[in-house]
This record gives sequence, C-alpha cells and structure tokens, in this order.
Amino acid sequence: MSLLPWQVRTQRFRSARFGRRGLDPGEVQAFMDRLATELAVHYDALRASRLETARLGSELRRLRAEQARRPNAGRQ
Repeated sequence: MSLLPWQVRTQRFRSARFGRRGLDPGEVQAFMDRLATELAVHYDALRASRLETARLGSELRRLRAEQARRPNAGRQ
C-alpha cells in the first residue's frame, strides 16, 4: 500500500524517554511536512499523467474507428 501525504502529515512519534535522548519533535515534524508536500506534488503529477494517458487512449481509439469507417481504409 502506498504512503499517502495525509499519512505522513498525521504520523506521530513517541517522545524519547530520559529527557534529552531521541529525536527533536520539531525537526521530525518539519521533515514530515516537507515530505508530505513533496509526495503531494508527485501524486498530482502522476494523476495528471494518468489523465493525459486516458485522453490520448480515447483519441487513438476515435482515430482508429474513424479510419476503419473510410472506404479502402489502410489499403495501398
């Protein structure tokens, strides 16, 4: 299953025990926000690519059907 931007944004880490050990929560959150933004950009590009692929496929089917209706279609 793919990791979605909202999953990165809502991910929380437990605080480290013993005071100062562990990761800085602010840095972790800043990184996750940056990662979620980058994932969103990539998901948007992928969505646009899929829409364009579908559009081109429909256009190709339309052109093939149009060519098949012509007399002597594809004959030389």
